[in-house]
Amino acid sequence: MKVIIEKHPDGYVAYPAGIVGLAGGEGDTFEEALRDVQSAIRFHIETFGRESLESESPALDAFI
Repeated sequence: MKVIIEKHPDGYVAYPAGIVGLAGGEGDTFEEALRDVQSAIRFHIETFGRESLESESPALDAFI
């Protein structure tokens, strides 16, 4: 699973690429955002099962 981490003026936001319905994470640092999204992924698996992590599509879109 790939995780996207974006730097914003007030911190970092992290989310898993291509996974529908999974909350992301945030933090003041890259590491905090990564730990937060990892925790969200673990919670999601424990709650809904690993099969819920199947992505919608193997392709990702980028808009600029």
